[in-house]
Amino acid sequence: VWKVGTSNLGTVSSGLWLLCNKTCEQLPVSSRDEASLKTVQAFMILSIIFSVIALVMFIVQLFTLEKGKRFYMTGAIMLVCWMCILIGVSIYTARFTGRIPESTGSHHGYCFILAWICFCFSFVIGILYLVLRKK
Repeated sequence: VWKVGTSNLGTVSSGLWLLCNKTCEQLPVSSRDEASLKTVQAFMILSIIFSVIALVMFIVQLFTLEKGKRFYMTGAIMLVCWMCILIGVSIYTARFTGRIPESTGSHHGYCFILAWICFCFSFVIGILYLVLRKK
């Protein structure tokens, strides 16, 4: 749920893929916004992939790094995740802040807000990984 609005049928929610009222259907997107939406979808998927890779890399480095070494590789991967979130959410913010079709009083949903929170935390985690030493 990236956007929420109300219509005469009730609450309408819009995500990156679906538009839901009582049932969900493919998100209607104009041809000029289709490339932007696909870009946002791709960068959000990439951010998930890079965060999982960073977690796996942290576990691998935790057991293979020598004492006193830093988690540079994990931090670099997490900063790539941060960059993917930045690009995806920025494009969404710039292109899709309008209202949901056939609804009134639309506002941002919880996933949009969580994406910006993840943006902040992934940057902090990436920096912490770069500073972190194995004890």
